[in-house]
Amino acid sequence: MKSREIRVSDYELEKHGLRNLGTVYWNLSTGALYEEIVRRRCGFIAHLGPVVVRTGHHTGRSPEDRFIVREPSSESRIWWGKVNKPFPEERFTTLFHRLQGYVQGRDLFVQDCHVGADPRYQIPVRIITESAWQSLFARNMFLQIRDPEQLRAHEPKFTVLAVPQFHAIPEIDGTNSEAFILVNFGKQLILIGGTSYAGEIKKSFFTVMNYLLPLEEVLPMHCSANVGTNDDVALFFGLSGTGKTTLSADPERRLLGDDEHGWSNEGIFNFEGGCYAKVIKLSREAEPQIYECTRKFGTILENVAVDPRSRRIDLNDASLTENTRAAYPIPHIEGALRSGKAGHPAAIIMLTCDAFGIMPPVAKLTKEQALYHFLSGYTAKVAGTERGLGNEPQATFSACFGAPFMALPPPVYSKLLGEKIERHKVSCWLVNTGWIGGGFGVGKRISIAYTRAIIRAILEGKLANAPMREDPVFGVFVPTECPEVPSDILDPRGKWADRDAYDKAARDLAARFRNNFAAFEKDVPPEVQAIAPKTEAVASKMG
Repeated sequence: MKSREIRVSDYELEKHGLRNLGTVYWNLSTGALYEEIVRRRCGFIAHLGPVVVRTGHHTGRSPEDRFIVREPSSESRIWWGKVNKPFPEERFTTLFHRLQGYVQGRDLFVQDCHVGADPRYQIPVRIITESAWQSLFARNMFLQIRDPEQLRAHEPKFTVLAVPQFHAIPEIDGTNSEAFILVNFGKQLILIGGTSYAGEIKKSFFTVMNYLLPLEEVLPMHCSANVGTNDDVALFFGLSGTGKTTLSADPERRLLGDDEHGWSNEGIFNFEGGCYAKVIKLSREAEPQIYECTRKFGTILENVAVDPRSRRIDLNDASLTENTRAAYPIPHIEGALRSGKAGHPAAIIMLTCDAFGIMPPVAKLTKEQALYHFLSGYTAKVAGTERGLGNEPQATFSACFGAPFMALPPPVYSKLLGEKIERHKVSCWLVNTGWIGGGFGVGKRISIAYTRAIIRAILEGKLANAPMREDPVFGVFVPTECPEVPSDILDPRGKWADRDAYDKAARDLAARFRNNFAAFEKDVPPEVQAIAPKTEAVASKMG
């Protein structure tokens, strides 16, 4: 086995059971990885320097192919069910043995990094890939170790082995398809195969943090975060496609991170060192900071269309997928907080992409309402972020705005959130970035300019004492005016041509909320249960 680069860890790959390998490329720099990407023809360089790659058949996450290994050290703690499907320990071992045979004689790339910007809670990790571009992805997304001596002494607590060209055999391995994402907390090892979608690497480590941190009274969160000029911190919860990355990339505020954070007794810290932004139809005018990142050296563009002659990218082209992505280091965003740490939040904004056109563009939440909506996680899955979705958004409930990544039962996280909201007197808001004037196909998606104006008004305190009305179905408090936003936009029912149709759709959505929340009722306080939206009795009084 040969090794390239001097930054080799004393914790060799043999300790992972990987032997008789080809050349192992240790902690290559961005420039060196570019050379390997081009030399191996697994990507090409576009105009101004980003590297463009293709992920093949899998252009989004594969939730049906993700499993948690059922093993003694974690079995009693895991939230088993549709999200965390159990995988037999003996089958994991068998598949790993076949994978060990597969990598013999092959070149591998290693990145040794950290997850978690706060040294008190960060974990050392290792990402082993058979692809140079996925090694660059890991280098972009996680926290780099720049000291050669620290790299040499690096001993990973969790390791990802990503081998996209190795396919499972479902009949033998017990997987759902040829793709697999297997998380083994006992062995501190994650195996990924059959899929080149790099988001699986990123989200696997997020699952690990969701498993470990609550033991230390730290809340892991699927949210973006930024910081104002007065050091006021804002959190943006939401699933992919709801606007976390877009709304947190604000030229007037400093970006802390776009997707994954922890909230400790000392404040907020980013888990990552990079951003993984959805870039389909990205606008230079509406999203200038992220747009510029698609034109920089070091950025990886996944499945973005590019002219083969001019090498200019076309962000409006969705011919490969709606889920085109850019992975870039946080310093690519001008003014970003490189420390990855900040104080306690002043505001929490829960983003929902309401496909039915029912939820108001903005509503103020009590602590109990915030916990109810946190556990409900209502939004719409946007086409392309997962396999199997059609062209239309699908309404869904995803606990904690990130159920696919929550290893523990959701009430564990909501309890921590409630305690921190109470202790730090955080104001909470619900913002709908979805449809107004009707559901998908009838209404239209709210303008990003209006949403930005709403966010700005929240963070500047201009909505704190604004006149409000109580929504008769959801009980949230809806401002009747907001600077730079037409008042009629704030009344979703008033924007519908058919008010009776709105009332019926609102009652239907309220019933969905209640049905979904039934799974949590026995594990949350009565005051949170009481937040359930009203159906027939109160909804009939609307208007």
